[in-house]
Amino acid sequence: MTKNVMLLTGAGQIGMAIARRMGYGMKIIVGDKKKENADAITKILNEAGFDAEAIEMDLSSRDSILHMISVAKTYGDITMLVNAAGVSPSQAPIEAILKVDLYGTAVLLEEVGKVIAPHGVGVTISSQSGHRMKQLTPEEDEQLACTPTEELLDLPLLQPANIKDTLHAYQLAKRCNEKRVMSESVKWGAKGARINSISPGIIVTPLAIDEFNGPRGDFYKNMFAKCSAGRPGTADEVANVAELLMSDKGAFITGSDFLIDGGATASYFYGPLKPEQ
Repeated sequence: MTKNVMLLTGAGQIGMAIARRMGYGMKIIVGDKKKENADAITKILNEAGFDAEAIEMDLSSRDSILHMISVAKTYGDITMLVNAAGVSPSQAPIEAILKVDLYGTAVLLEEVGKVIAPHGVGVTISSQSGHRMKQLTPEEDEQLACTPTEELLDLPLLQPANIKDTLHAYQLAKRCNEKRVMSESVKWGAKGARINSISPGIIVTPLAIDEFNGPRGDFYKNMFAKCSAGRPGTADEVANVAELLMSDKGAFITGSDFLIDGGATASYFYGPLKPEQ
């Protein structure tokens, strides 16, 4: 018997929260570069009554993405994508951030867009960081949105000499995610499918804990202390937004990015987190 299939890339707390909200009755293929992480999430899902299978998947590799898609297609139509894979500024060098978070996400959206079923939906997890970087030129935004995937990393603004540090690389990657979702949503729309992005702020996950303990830890702790919410967020709060976007209630929403950061970005530009203060 065939089932509708959800692709879940990135075996973390946010992806699992969305899968638990939306993946009932489906086959869930969980892909992560570390197979043991995918195994752990799959075990939790299966013990809660879901039908999940773990595979090794490297977001920076087109071949690995295509392998995940081919496995998924053996079970049925791919109707949902949850992309929660990525690395943070404290976890990887500039080149790896661009290869995984920027190039890998672009390839994933492109390849899943080729096979997504009619009325299929997807969300990709971006970041508030993409909203705090200075504005790019319209030409640069269009380059991030529309450049063929295999030429993305050759763009002048993505050359190491033009990138200050890993945080800047991460911001560029997340800005590209937002623009790429807009561009790909047109192609997904031609198949009757939808794709959006979510840009979380500080969400308590193992990745965020790495940041708290990293070189910018005090910056991040200050950020959630001084944002309007006065606290970090939870994975389930991100899943609340994903549920709207992936359900029929979000049928008129595609090509959009949703900032969910407790007001941190607003405070960064217009409140107590403003850099000169």
